[in-house]
Amino acid sequence: MQFEVRTLSPDMAIGQLVVDGRDEADARRQVEARGLFVSAITPRRAALGTGKAKALSLVLFSQELLALLNAGLGVVEGLEALLEKEAAPATRGVLERLLAGLREGQRFSTVLAEQPQLFPPLYVGIVKAAEGTSDLPRSLERFIDYQQRVDLVRTKLVSAAIYPCILLLVGGGVSLFLISYVVPRFAEVYQGAGRNLPWMSQLMLSWGQFAAAHTTPLLAGIATVIGGAVFGVRRLVRSGGLARLLARLPGVGERVKIYELSRLYLTLGMLSEGGITILNAVDTVQAMVSANVKEGLQGARAMIEAGLPLSSAFEANGLTTPISLRMLRVGERTGEMGAMLTQSAAFYDGEIGRWIDRFTRTFEPLLMAAIGIVVGAIVVLLYMPIFDLAGEMA
Repeated sequence: MQFEVRTLSPDMAIGQLVVDGRDEADARRQVEARGLFVSAITPRRAALGTGKAKALSLVLFSQELLALLNAGLGVVEGLEALLEKEAAPATRGVLERLLAGLREGQRFSTVLAEQPQLFPPLYVGIVKAAEGTSDLPRSLERFIDYQQRVDLVRTKLVSAAIYPCILLLVGGGVSLFLISYVVPRFAEVYQGAGRNLPWMSQLMLSWGQFAAAHTTPLLAGIATVIGGAVFGVRRLVRSGGLARLLARLPGVGERVKIYELSRLYLTLGMLSEGGITILNAVDTVQAMVSANVKEGLQGARAMIEAGLPLSSAFEANGLTTPISLRMLRVGERTGEMGAMLTQSAAFYDGEIGRWIDRFTRTFEPLLMAAIGIVVGAIVVLLYMPIFDLAGEMA
């Protein structure tokens, strides 16, 4: 949270600062640590229409800290180096709080956990496990690799959706232009000719005249519908309803399940390879999965705690496929469960990537054909009376 602080320096100079802090007391402490007196402090209001900016990129922070640790610097020295080069006030505030906690003798994982809005439990967990093995660089490498793999699949999904959205936008814009501008002009010509028009052409011309007469309300209505749809989708995503809805679609539901299992196995694999016990890993992951997977994880955890193998617990709660079940059993025999979970996730990621490619190669031509049919139908209906007139003259 950001605060606007009115300050007074030792030489009686008045200044204004923007400080990022957990609360007002933390912001005041940061300012006083700079040798300034706080005369007034108020929460900073976000600008209208702007979202809540994240003060820190977790992947970038991990990459830079990893590079410094590999160069031989300690954690405190690395954070000091990052603070020296950082110019953004929000990020400087985060680094200053981390350094203040470390200088007070707290563990790195503890000071990270004090800022849960920036450092999620997953990140805190791998750092805490690394403190027990004194292998923080390796844990950071695992997290960076994990996040990059998650982002890769997400990027594929977003990229696959961009072109269809552009097609829909262009096709909808062309259709709206034809209906609201071109069709009313043709309607005026045909009304002056005094001829009976085919009923489909007459219907379309009536719609065009209505659109021309009510263009502003129609555009406002379309914008409202689009805005409502975007808002509804966001709410469904946050509540997990979108995943449940997609899971009911034929042909898509199975892919959604595979995607969820891929994220689950990848996260559990990273935590397991980082030295976290499987029960603690399951507890950490439960806050990151959908409601259906969370319910299955709770059942699996109880079975694992009762002494059953991970593969049997996951199979009984619907958290496996035939391929992953075999790989989990191999991991149990070899003692490399973390590696097997990660390999299972990689197998699923490849399958998801191939399915996305096949889907886009099929869906995009069909969408283009549908848009072409709509635009072509409008043009044909416009010229149908002219075709009839030409046929009569022949």
